[in-house]
Amino acid sequence: MARQVEDPDLAFRLARAIVSDIALYNQDKVSEGIKNDNIFELLAAELQEGREHFRERVSSTIATREQLYDRAIVDVMIKQAGKIESSIW
Repeated sequence: MARQVEDPDLAFRLARAIVSDIALYNQDKVSEGIKNDNIFELLAAELQEGREHFRERVSSTIATREQLYDRAIVDVMIKQAGKIESSIW
């Protein structure tokens, strides 16, 4: 097993990279999810798979581990989707 990330800053960068890959490979779902305000439902399986990968790579000693992944979702997927037409903004 690969060495686990123990630095919160590196963990957040890893989370952002994972979420970026999810967004990149699911651009249509991201657009549809933002437009219809159901992005978390549309990408539930992909986001869960990414979360599991993140948990495997990041030490559980980081108290904010789960929040780092959630923050990456907002930073990468939601903020960058601001240019997509939606009733939610």
